[in-house]
Amino acid sequence: MPTESGSCSTARQAKQKRKSHSLSIRRTNSSEQERTGLPREMLEGQVIASCGNPFKDSKLPSSVRSTLLELFGQIEREFENLYIENLELRREIDTLNERLAAEGQAIDGAELSKGQLKTKASHSTSQLSQKLKTTYKASTSKIVSSFKTTTSRAVCQLVKEYIGHRDGIWDVSVTRTQPVVLGTASADHTALLWSIETGKCLVKYSGHVGSVNSIKFHPSEQLALTASGDQTAHIWRYVVQLPTPQPVADTSQQISGEDEIECSDKDEPDIDGDVSSDCPTIRVPLTSLKSHQGVVIAADWLVGGKQAVTASWDRTANLYDVETSELVHSLTGHDQELTHCCTHPTQRLVVTSSRDTTFRLWDFRDPSIHSVNVFQGHTDTVTSAVFTVGDNVVSGSDDRTVKVWDLKNMRSPIATIRTDSAINRINVCVGQKIIALPHDNRQVRLFDMSGVRLARLPRSSRQGHRRMVCCSAWSEDHPICNLFTCGFDRQAIGWNINIPALLQEK
Repeated sequence: MPTESGSCSTARQAKQKRKSHSLSIRRTNSSEQERTGLPREMLEGQVIASCGNPFKDSKLPSSVRSTLLELFGQIEREFENLYIENLELRREIDTLNERLAAEGQAIDGAELSKGQLKTKASHSTSQLSQKLKTTYKASTSKIVSSFKTTTSRAVCQLVKEYIGHRDGIWDVSVTRTQPVVLGTASADHTALLWSIETGKCLVKYSGHVGSVNSIKFHPSEQLALTASGDQTAHIWRYVVQLPTPQPVADTSQQISGEDEIECSDKDEPDIDGDVSSDCPTIRVPLTSLKSHQGVVIAADWLVGGKQAVTASWDRTANLYDVETSELVHSLTGHDQELTHCCTHPTQRLVVTSSRDTTFRLWDFRDPSIHSVNVFQGHTDTVTSAVFTVGDNVVSGSDDRTVKVWDLKNMRSPIATIRTDSAINRINVCVGQKIIALPHDNRQVRLFDMSGVRLARLPRSSRQGHRRMVCCSAWSEDHPICNLFTCGFDRQAIGWNINIPALLQEK
């Protein structure tokens, strides 16, 4: 009994010692601020004034210097937290050692062998080691996360939001001719054309009686191709007059401290009235492509723009003559509904994706032979497959992977990207070989063709998508926005991606 009382007394003294030390640390950290009554930022300013600014004689722009100072401040705060946690862990080590020694003395009636004491000590040390590793990993991940967040903000900036649809946006596309405008396809049965610079709606197409699932622009004329849930694809002509551009607000400083903030699915953009009601409306198409027996989920132009291909939930893809609207070929072979189709920018090649976990390559380069190749490698729905420069195809799937394929070797992918969420319609920046991955979990990530992650688009409670991101599209030549995304939060977003800085950090 006396030994047990001594053990309790020892533990109590250790607890009081730790509490006293903890309060001492808190007072030490806040003493400077309490004495001066100034906030932390002003104290840091005084330190710079007294010790000298390391960037005083620097030729760097003031904005870069302020960014660097902010980064160094974040690093200092992170290491300060690590230092405090380290002191806490050291005290816990001392407490555990004292407790271990007390337990060894408390067992009065039984004589423990050295082996038993060694086993007990080893077990306690193992638990402590595991706790140290866990704490270290958590602290380190905070620092790494801080660097990644800051990098994403500096390299990827939100420029413009395009708000006007009354339902989710399935697809986004950019014209390949002048004037350069943005097109969106929505579940509200409309397609809208937007001024990229001002965010103003320029044209509204309302010829479909079902959800508009995709939109693609003619390679050389002012024609748009839309696919719909009404089992048709429409070709319609548009004429736009761009408004005078307004200065673009810098939204890079509006991001909250936490880059990842959970938002309610109901927290969506406010739409005051019908934004598209003031713009010209097109209600009748030039041509309607009708042959499918199910939802037309996607459509695209073949090189040259004289033919178009459609993909449907009736498990077929159809090739049409644009001028006559006649069905040229019906592409069959998929076992389940099609999810996407894409054409090669310079060759008569088509790739179709399906829920049957495969995608197929259709070759129309030889008019007499229409060969087909089947790519197998995914374990769930292939949501999209797109061509890149050269002989590569990139496929995304609900199995949370993206695979890069060589058309000359169908057996296995040359690169695999594994993610934490299902992937929707991907897009590749052909010139720089950067893949944009829109996810079900509201994230958009950028990877290179070898599978190296480059960045994640910033998302917070104030900006970014608040629901599933459905599609992405690059516009490599536009000076303001070179990446566009759309989602089921009823908005499209234009981003400025500093590609040289992105590749340099890689």
